Amino acid sequence: MRLGLYGGTFDPVHMGHLLLAESCREQMRLDEVWFIPTGSPPHKVGVQIAPPKARREMLELALAGLPQFHVSRIELDRPGPHYTVETLGQLKGERPEDELFLLIGADSLHELHTWREPAEIARLAQIVAVNRGDEPLGATAGDFDLPTGERIQLATVKMPAVGVSATDLRRRVADGRSIRFQTPRAVEQYIRAHRLYQAGPEPEKSPAGQTVH
Repeated sequence: MRLGLYGGTFDPVHMGHLLLAESCREQMRLDEVWFIPTGSPPHKVGVQIAPPKARREMLELALAGLPQFHVSRIELDRPGPHYTVETLGQLKGERPEDELFLLIGADSLHELHTWREPAEIARLAQIVAVNRGDEPLGATAGDFDLPTGERIQLATVKMPAVGVSATDLRRRVADGRSIRFQTPRAVEQYIRAHRLYQAGPEPEKSPAGQTVH
């Protein structure tokens, strides 16, 4: 199986996340894409985010009826903090015959050298960097040199620009503004029913498609 892995807080999941996953599925000929919500992201220590259960349930609502998209509990079911290299190592051990593809946005590509063991990440999975619209990727498919001097193999995917971010959705909800057509209707209703994002300090910005380090 050609398995795409898409990690993030998904707080909340929105149309940009879904379009990124579908663009990668189509262009990389993936059999499935697994969304991996993180329970304890190391780069968000002390930052308020929605409970893991809520983020997982919103993902399940967003992906209902889409057989090639799944929600993985791999990080929710083990203690954090959660690092991409550890998650990939666990999945590779459980699914040694599968070819793994790590889906990341351009913003994450530029920060890859700050992640734990980036060269090992590239050994465990093919890194797929997504160029959103006219956003400069700063890299092309093929060899990609990390600032540390290590060289990894990189694949690239293009997707249409989507002016939606989780940060903006949380702010819109807090301000009582509409988020219709920016996230699936079922997710919008879940947010309203559970009164998410309506009180408390605003979490730090979480760019669409940002993976877990």
